[in-house]
Amino acid sequence: MKKILEHLDALIACDSQNPPRAFDGEASMFGYCRERLEAAGFDVEINDYSDGHVNLHARRGQPTLLFNCHLDTVPIGPGWTRPPLELTVEDGRAYGRGVCDIKGAAAALLAVAEASQAPMAILFSSDEEGAGSCCIRKFLETSARRSYAQVVVCEPTQCEAILAHRGFLSVKGRFAGVMGHSSEFRALADNANHRLARWTSAALDYCQAEADADRHTCFNLGLINGGTKSNVIAGEASLHYSARLGPGQSNEALFDALKDLAGADEFAEWHIPFSGPPLPAGGRDDRAARAFCERHRLPIGQPVGFWTEASLFSDAGISALVLGPGDIAQAHAVDEWVSLEQLEKAASLYQSLL
Repeated sequence: MKKILEHLDALIACDSQNPPRAFDGEASMFGYCRERLEAAGFDVEINDYSDGHVNLHARRGQPTLLFNCHLDTVPIGPGWTRPPLELTVEDGRAYGRGVCDIKGAAAALLAVAEASQAPMAILFSSDEEGAGSCCIRKFLETSARRSYAQVVVCEPTQCEAILAHRGFLSVKGRFAGVMGHSSEFRALADNANHRLARWTSAALDYCQAEADADRHTCFNLGLINGGTKSNVIAGEASLHYSARLGPGQSNEALFDALKDLAGADEFAEWHIPFSGPPLPAGGRDDRAARAFCERHRLPIGQPVGFWTEASLFSDAGISALVLGPGDIAQAHAVDEWVSLEQLEKAASLYQSLL
């Protein structure tokens, strides 16, 4: 435990809030990890893609298993009773921004790396909290990805292997109308707000039908804005919706099914800020990940609702699961914490996988 806390102390001290993601490949957390891993016999490569998008890929021997942790955190926010960028240990808990999500797991991996000479590979990334996942997508474009048959993404799961979770799709739409005086009868057809409303009704009906068919698509229309005055035909309206699909479903298929409803193909433009598939990704299954768990006697937990980058590996055809210390309830919270017991358990499990 002493080694884990030593590493965690160094990682927490580096301000990696995202946003603003105001760090680069020279940040102390990358330098610290490089120094420790090279001393443990790893070949280490750091790739800086700018704007705080940094990958550290460390490899010792010829492993086919890759551990992945993101080192960025959500913003600190107000209300903390302990210093968020300092490690505090009290009553069997470690406190600090990122201790649970997921620098605690990273510290456990560093301790395992130092305690063994077994083949091992780690990918530390830095942009998961910004909902962009540039780092993982960039890694999946490299030849290094072909070395790995299994990925363990170290998000908090109370040290249970999670084989399935929902995806996340974020979509913005702009509806065009023809402005004019509201006394004109054509407002029924030409008003951008009316066009948006008809699309919304059709989208809700579609998603309800999916739910009735046991394909439980979570659809949420989060933002709507349009028009200028009640007596002016709205010339423009906008919306922002999100959807969370179940394992094996496809974000692309849902977007294609919704985008042209109610004649929207004639007057709507769409932009997708983020699309993260579910785990397993569309058209894939969990057989390889389940066999991996059975082979290593990992406890398998129930599917979860939160999204992780494990699905990006799955989408690329690499078997992936989620396994890390702590509870998602402590992630992103004021006075974020993880129990020391969970950190020790995670290190033990990671060691057993080598």
